[in-house]
Amino acid sequence: MTYEKMFDYLSNLEKNNNRDWFHETKQERTTVIEAFNQLVDALSQALHEKDPEIPLIPAKNLTFKLNRDTRFSHDKAPYNSVLRAHIGPKGKLPIPCGYFLFLKPNNQSFLGGGLFADMFSEATELIRQALLEREAEFLSIIENPTFKKYYRVMGKQLKRMPRGYEAYADSPVAEFLKYKSMYLELSLTDQEILTSDNFITETVEKFLLMKEFNQFLNTALVDFHFPERK
Repeated sequence: MTYEKMFDYLSNLEKNNNRDWFHETKQERTTVIEAFNQLVDALSQALHEKDPEIPLIPAKNLTFKLNRDTRFSHDKAPYNSVLRAHIGPKGKLPIPCGYFLFLKPNNQSFLGGGLFADMFSEATELIRQALLEREAEFLSIIENPTFKKYYRVMGKQLKRMPRGYEAYADSPVAEFLKYKSMYLELSLTDQEILTSDNFITETVEKFLLMKEFNQFLNTALVDFHFPERK
């Protein structure tokens, strides 16, 4: 299946975001999901060869469902018109950080890395401590010319220095201490994907430029524990 057909299905899903259409097009959806899983498996295999921290996990355990949880959302559309996968050291768990693939038509696709979740205060604190203890290492990663050509640090950021860190307002990493989450994104146009000679190889090359950034965060987060569900 071509990427064009994946995008066609996602575009149609966005226009017909209802349960009747979703179930009527089950065969097409199944074909699209199988093709996406094949893509994710190929990316996972290629990443594993270059980054041994990435285990070989079946794509079905790395991808996210199209169904949306609408219980607390004003948008009651039942489905996500996007194909997503997180290829990380522990599969699709957000921690440890890995490589995120987001395919959505109309030039909304991107490659991602780092920590997208800003709800884990323990993770934020661990990263802030690592920034202060290893500031030179962090700055060398994000100021690498090749890295800077494609990426910049993004995330939800406080307007002021976080409580307890006021004394570090003049630190070289002061602005990064304000981040609650810290991630990378590389936008992809539909044309880039549809005309790529080898999307898998090109994607892996871009992903690997995030490797040191992910490793920095993952070293900081080695003692992180997900909150227990109540």
